[in-house]
Amino acid sequence: MSRIVDFGLPIVPSTSRLRPLGLGDVEILGGFWGERQALNASTLIAHAQEWMEKVGWIANFDHALDGTLVEKRRGREFSDSDVYKLMEAMAWEHGRTGSAEMNERFEALTRRILPVQEPDGYLNTKFGRPGQQPRYSDFEWGHELYCFGHLIQAAVARARTFGRDAFVEMAIRAADHVCAEFGEGGRDSIPGHPEIEVALAELGRLLGDDKYIRQAALFVERRGHGRLRDIEWGRSYYQDDIPVREATVARGHAVRAMYLAAGAADVAVETGDEELFAAVKAQMDATMARRTYVTGGMGSRHTGEAFGEDFELPPDRSYSETCAGIAAMMVCQRLLLATGEPQYADLIERILYNIVATSTAEDGHGFFYANTLYRRTPGELPEKDVPSPRADSSLRAPWYDVSCCPTNVSRTLASMASMIATTGDGAVQIHQFVPAHIRAAVADESIELDMTTNYPDDGIVRITVVSAPTQGVELRLRVPAWVDGGATLAVGDTVVEVAAGYAHAPRRLRAGESLTLTLPMEAKWVHPDPRIDTVFHQVAVTKGPRVFALESHDLGADVGRAQVDVAAGLGDGVQPEVAIRLVAEGGSGWPYRAAGDAGQGEPRRTTLIPYHRWGNRGPATMRVWLPMA
Repeated sequence: MSRIVDFGLPIVPSTSRLRPLGLGDVEILGGFWGERQALNASTLIAHAQEWMEKVGWIANFDHALDGTLVEKRRGREFSDSDVYKLMEAMAWEHGRTGSAEMNERFEALTRRILPVQEPDGYLNTKFGRPGQQPRYSDFEWGHELYCFGHLIQAAVARARTFGRDAFVEMAIRAADHVCAEFGEGGRDSIPGHPEIEVALAELGRLLGDDKYIRQAALFVERRGHGRLRDIEWGRSYYQDDIPVREATVARGHAVRAMYLAAGAADVAVETGDEELFAAVKAQMDATMARRTYVTGGMGSRHTGEAFGEDFELPPDRSYSETCAGIAAMMVCQRLLLATGEPQYADLIERILYNIVATSTAEDGHGFFYANTLYRRTPGELPEKDVPSPRADSSLRAPWYDVSCCPTNVSRTLASMASMIATTGDGAVQIHQFVPAHIRAAVADESIELDMTTNYPDDGIVRITVVSAPTQGVELRLRVPAWVDGGATLAVGDTVVEVAAGYAHAPRRLRAGESLTLTLPMEAKWVHPDPRIDTVFHQVAVTKGPRVFALESHDLGADVGRAQVDVAAGLGDGVQPEVAIRLVAEGGSGWPYRAAGDAGQGEPRRTTLIPYHRWGNRGPATMRVWLPMA
């Protein structure tokens, strides 16, 4: 085992405006996300492993050794990747808590996988053996390089929380195989599903070897030139229609698009390619402005799990795959570190509270794959012992035939501390608000901070300097974009108003001193851009970073009958109240009426719930966007 460098960090750019703080620097101490980290440690990881054993995905590695893989293999062509994502979650969780049980789980899986790797570094349970398709015979759908990518990312997590062990060495051999097979003079090919790019870039950073970064760059530059077969959804499905440098907005399969953008950003940063970085930044900025749901969700088309056209954001057809939200956070974290611009931390926050938090059931035993904004029918309880075949299941299912999302949530929760704070520009920046203890170094001077808050239940965030150099420490706190006045920053008797962006403390703080950021947390009506025609003349309700929803359990009727009376005001309790009029049931048999003949009932006050809580009380109809009466 070698010395650990950059402990507990998923992303470590060799050069960037801001430097992230990792699991060894930031300890989340309870609160909204501390509770979810605890649930991940106690339930989510074990739940995923039990299901992977049950459906046979882990046993595929055993069958590869005993020679029965061809007849006994279970799962889709990419099932190996879910095992690796599970192991990445275990690695971060072991790094976060030092859990001996989590480490043993990781090592037990390593013992089952390690002997399967072939002498040249190739490792996959779907291809390459007698009776299986040959290696690299299906770049469009085979996912071999995608699986390698998740293997390598799990190895980076292991190396940065434990050290360079047998699993890490196995992943390095796999990466060397990829470089030999697909490098200059090798196969001039790209994978249908990006992922290998971001993994190779981070491995290069880990090992200080630009061979891997060059290979990632090759994959990025090869894309967009028609190397993959055309399909019914077009080559845009896997971003092989336009070179990365020429694209202006995210398109095609949403997860693929975001993973590619993350990998391209890494390549641009590591190679100093300003043109490539500017292209990725412009694509993400345009996507945020025109193709992102109010929840932060990515992808409006169930067909192809894809982005739609600009402002094509129908609430009832929102796909908003959980993995796509997590992939978008990966892009945003890279752009935040490179630029220091707050809009990327804003979107990370929005996705965390409205996609990541929504995906997982409150008991940790069910998951949404897709995240709709309008559930028209109550749906049915999923079977508890059978994987769900439907990604758009009406309630959270315990497992899916394609279960990429549960392990993606697990690895995100376990490594979440890396998104909280950074250093740079001679200061400490706070991007996400959680109860936490933070250790940092600025100009080689050690600093310790305590952050206390009940956010997002209230908007008070207090930072206390535990230790600092004699000259003090400069602090900068993000003021979210949803703040449109009324935010203040207080140090002692000095109170100043602050606007959206990053608020600078009025002076350096010394040990024992505190500052308090107060954010207005009243509930608000949110109106859509009129070009989003599917929610024209509708409103949503937000409070702080959380989007709220109307669920039939509270309305006592189908939410499809609901119209909100905006003029009646918005109650601003812990859970906002709205005045709802119910459209009369029945009718003439013809669903079109003259203006002014809406047939509305009497108004009633109805409580909304945080969107992330919907679906936990059983079958229900639900909507985020409410038609105005």
